Amino acid sequence: MLSEQSVPVVRATLPAVGAAIGDITELFYRKLFEAHPELLRDLFNRGNQANGEQQKALAGSIAAFAGMLLERPDARPDAMLSRIAHKHASLGVTSDQYKIVHRHLFAAIAEVLGDAVTPEVAAAWDEVYWLMANALIAVEARLYEEAGVAEGQIWRRMEIVERREESPDAVSFVLRPADDRPVRPFRPGQYVSVQSELPDGSRQIRQYSLSSAPGRSDRRITVKRVQAGGQPDGEVSSWLHATANEGDVLTVSEPFGDLALADGDGPLLLASAGIGVTPMLAMLDHLAATGSRRPVTVVHADRTPADHAHRREQAELAAALPGARLHLWYEEPGDEAPRASAGRVDIDSLDLPDGLTVYLCGPVPFMRAVRGDLLRRGVPAADIHYEVFGPDLWLGQR
Repeated sequence: MLSEQSVPVVRATLPAVGAAIGDITELFYRKLFEAHPELLRDLFNRGNQANGEQQKALAGSIAAFAGMLLERPDARPDAMLSRIAHKHASLGVTSDQYKIVHRHLFAAIAEVLGDAVTPEVAAAWDEVYWLMANALIAVEARLYEEAGVAEGQIWRRMEIVERREESPDAVSFVLRPADDRPVRPFRPGQYVSVQSELPDGSRQIRQYSLSSAPGRSDRRITVKRVQAGGQPDGEVSSWLHATANEGDVLTVSEPFGDLALADGDGPLLLASAGIGVTPMLAMLDHLAATGSRRPVTVVHADRTPADHAHRREQAELAAALPGARLHLWYEEPGDEAPRASAGRVDIDSLDLPDGLTVYLCGPVPFMRAVRGDLLRRGVPAADIHYEVFGPDLWLGQR
């Protein structure tokens, strides 16, 4: 909760800070990486830095958090904090790094806003920052404790025991510990980070959903090759596709992620597009393995049936669940999927039961459209959960 003296200051300056936040975050990252080039080389996603997505995510988180402090002073935005904390834990972020961020962020604020940053304004926004930072540090400490590791010590070596092409642009890797330590349980829908040493010596990190159920001695991830059109292709996904083979050893994190299937017997909607199918596969696999009879509506959208990674597996898992129904949409269904619908997902065409819990994963435009349709149909926002591959641009705040 913000102090009484800071509330009016933050309320009065939030429009100015919000208007300048893009310039502030751009300058912040420049200062940060000049002082700590190892963070860009080995921690931050260089692709998201280059295209500006990380700057937008940081700006969105600060503005969203400050707005929530003003609008709901007695509540803590746990959903937002949880998503950020899980991502930080999956990267091995440590509490001392928040002091580094604070120093360069406030230097950027002072430089961009100039004389408008009076001591009173600086103190109020300092309070906003540390309210958010200390809440994240506390959540991350709990996540590390639950993982049974010291702060930031999330990494282990895992051997690729199987590589399988799932579509022209997606390949799955089955991973097994390269040491004698057992894998810890995870919740269906969670992800791991993979730290890849690239030819230039950098150790870039990316997150990949675990695409099979918990309870096995190995783990499976599915990697889609990122082809960005006019932008550089994904350097880690391209590297894994080109070089990672059976017998190779990868550096992989413990599982994290707050898009995790909750226990219960209520109806579910699992909606995905593209490679967003991967956490849904883990959920379906878990439901099938546990003999669940929950009503499950499975929705997937893709460009063509050939582009649909794990298409046969998803259909088989849905067929194994007595309460499941699979609905497919393809931009170009062709003759390969005669029962699929053409075009974009039409939520209004589905018979959805009351008391629905929803899990979404896929490109942000897809999730925003589906979420909006569900809200219009009366599904409470609190019951719609989503995962973003990449920086979170605060879908849930729109």
